[in-house]
Amino acid sequence: MSKYRVLLYYYYTPIEEPVEFAAEHLAFCKEIGLKGRILVAKEGINGTVSGDYEQTQAYMDKMKSDPNFKDIVFKIDESDGHAFKKMHVRPRPELVNLSLEDDINPNELTGRYLSPKEFFEGLQDENTIVLDARNDYEYDLGHFRGSIKPDIKNFRELPQWVRDNRDMFEGKKILTYCTGGIRCEKFSGWLVREGFEDVGQLHGGIATYGKDPEVKGQLWDGQMYVFDERIAVPINQVEHVIVGRDHFTGEPCERYVNCANPECNDQILCSEENEHKYMRSCSHECRTHPRNRYVVEHDLSEEDVQERLSKLEAASVS
Repeated sequence: MSKYRVLLYYYYTPIEEPVEFAAEHLAFCKEIGLKGRILVAKEGINGTVSGDYEQTQAYMDKMKSDPNFKDIVFKIDESDGHAFKKMHVRPRPELVNLSLEDDINPNELTGRYLSPKEFFEGLQDENTIVLDARNDYEYDLGHFRGSIKPDIKNFRELPQWVRDNRDMFEGKKILTYCTGGIRCEKFSGWLVREGFEDVGQLHGGIATYGKDPEVKGQLWDGQMYVFDERIAVPINQVEHVIVGRDHFTGEPCERYVNCANPECNDQILCSEENEHKYMRSCSHECRTHPRNRYVVEHDLSEEDVQERLSKLEAASVS
């Protein structure tokens, strides 16, 4: 049995003084030895933390002892070690950003909650559209079979994309999903407010779906992207279908790296071999950037860089 655990959670509940709450919460987390990333806003809390069994249990007990968080649900993964290097608790204007003039309160308006079994059945309904509410790089690593990848870069662009493609959804049942459920709470509520009549969301997100003993993560392909040191976690317990593709060769790949150009920093899927061949840079412009981190890390001279660039150019011509 693993010694460590990773807790993923969120809870929409009023927090009157988020700045003060965040400072006190950070002190408590550090006192018990947790590491992770927590966001606090007037609308609630959202976090992922890691620690050993004693530390994580102390955290869950503390949260549930507060009447404001007594119904909070923790999604628990076992781990071989900490999933974070440090502990951060930061106040924010909102937990997830849809950039709405009139924001959605999930405690007042949200889509219909679907259990993993109900969502699994919905995936097989021909009159259903399944919409991924995550970022593009999350989708590229793994997604539900047949789900739609919106042509967007950020969550806040999703409402406008739906408006631009409204005809696609008319007369259809809409199912939406995200990692742990927090983004869908607002997004599904927004869909309802926009006039879509049959809107459901995967309750507890992909993380809950993958642990359901009956569904066993079926109809999920690839892995689930997570915002910690693990990067990717398996979901489908029955079969593993790799959907990620190497940025440079298009071959099956589930290994993410950040582009070495600090002004780009895009996440790209690539093999270890291609990371070194292309200097961990997603384009020629990024490879030749004056502050390329790969060049610095490997102490490459200007001559070394030019030699590598010439080899890549020659290979592309041939």
